[in-house]
Amino acid sequence: MGHFIVTYNNAVATITFNRPPANALSSEVLSELAKVLDEVEQHDGAKVILLHGQGRFFAAGADIKEFTSVPSGSEFAELAKSGQQLFNRIEAFPKPIIAAVHGAALGGGLELVMACHIRLATKDVKLGLPELQLGLIPGYAGTQRLPRIVGKAKALEMLLTSDPITGEEALSYGLVNSIYDDEQSLMDAASQLAHKIAQKSAVSMKLLLESFSYVTDENFATGVEKEAELFGKAFDSYDGKEGIQAFIEKRKPEFKNK
Repeated sequence: MGHFIVTYNNAVATITFNRPPANALSSEVLSELAKVLDEVEQHDGAKVILLHGQGRFFAAGADIKEFTSVPSGSEFAELAKSGQQLFNRIEAFPKPIIAAVHGAALGGGLELVMACHIRLATKDVKLGLPELQLGLIPGYAGTQRLPRIVGKAKALEMLLTSDPITGEEALSYGLVNSIYDDEQSLMDAASQLAHKIAQKSAVSMKLLLESFSYVTDENFATGVEKEAELFGKAFDSYDGKEGIQAFIEKRKPEFKNK
């Protein structure tokens, strides 16, 4: 498929995100990812999925240029809901999904990573949700998953400052399972882990993952629904429009707090 390369090797399906230079997550890319997941879910030989990005980044964030074509906050909220549904599907996927992250996973990229079952990264990776720099807020469940993983205080610090954290910091906060010196070491370890897991019964893994769907905050569904609504309100604000335009024009935004 266009932006994804899917390969199969001994019960491991590797999904390589290939949309240079930044592997940005446009709505078209997310729709294509959903189709790729359909393929690997139905592939009887694929028991474990390994997801990584080609090039400098895992995924540097959403496709901000696409935002300029969205006519209203309500449609912006619908954009968020479609992304949330896809990432919820990833979290509830019946086959284990391992994310191998290098370079950067920012904004929607990190929201995608957080939905995966196991997360591995390089030591120097940059992980963050910088949406407030655009006068926006996360829209693909970032406000809900990040505090569940790293705790409310650290999540708020990351969100309010927009500062990314390194792989070493992410490991200390439980955002990633393991870290590696470089991309090659990361991919070797990720492949080894995927093949180790693939030796297990596909039936028992599916049942295990289904049981994990109950390990969640009862307010999660309400939270992501509210996030999408507020995502739309942020888009409708003056500062949201200014932040997006400033990003496109490669300048610092001049927020007017309205």
